[in-house]
Amino acid sequence: MKIIAVANQKGGVGKTTTSVNLAASLATMRRRVLLIDLDPQGNATMGSGVSKDELTESVYDVLVFDEPIRDIAQKNDDTGFFLLGSNSDLTAAEIELLDMDNRESRLKDALAGLESEFDYVFIDCPPSLNLLTLNALVAAQGVIIPMQCEYYALEGLTALMGTVTRVKEQLNPNLRIEGIIRTMYDSRNSLTKDVSAQLSEYFGDRLYRTVVPRNVRLAEAPSYGLPVYYYDSRSSGSQAYLALAGEVLRRLEPTQVSLGDD
Repeated sequence: MKIIAVANQKGGVGKTTTSVNLAASLATMRRRVLLIDLDPQGNATMGSGVSKDELTESVYDVLVFDEPIRDIAQKNDDTGFFLLGSNSDLTAAEIELLDMDNRESRLKDALAGLESEFDYVFIDCPPSLNLLTLNALVAAQGVIIPMQCEYYALEGLTALMGTVTRVKEQLNPNLRIEGIIRTMYDSRNSLTKDVSAQLSEYFGDRLYRTVVPRNVRLAEAPSYGLPVYYYDSRSSGSQAYLALAGEVLRRLEPTQVSLGDD
């Protein structure tokens, strides 16, 4: 079971979009996927077709009350993956966790024992470095960083890299940067090209070849509670996330991926 945190301390970079659509794309490739919404805004929950306001139990109950994930995560036939949803209750968890033992490893402990049930776990992190994000980074083996190719995004990336390094040194020696995905990509923009070139030079093969373009269908899909594959599978946004899923599999399952899986 590969646990991957989708993180960026900067908001509005396509983090939730990447979490939902990468989970759905891998599910179409017959992988067993769990998506954990660790953001109190609950956007990944809503984008997966589940009303955050109607959740009776959520990731909050897992972190605070030790409820088993398998009892709360729900399979959505419209998306193909399991979802552990969240809502504004999770805001309280940040405060309650402060007084708990092993507060930064609550999620890691909750995921223990699920190895035979899922191939991939994606954690959609909140757009800030807090105790929730720390739980994700302690639980994960890899981090996928979505980012826009703009000037301020590079500053945010530098901060996140520093955070990952500190977590690796102090709490989770197995943590690594899995890859960086360029989102909302506009090849007509000269700054986009410049930043993209800098990323390629600095990160090399850790930069995914796939880029996610600005795409109307991709932006519309969450309002219908669907990953873009199920909203418009032929759209450029859907094709981009299918391509990204193929790259992820080639990196993590190099001996198992066949051409038929792409």
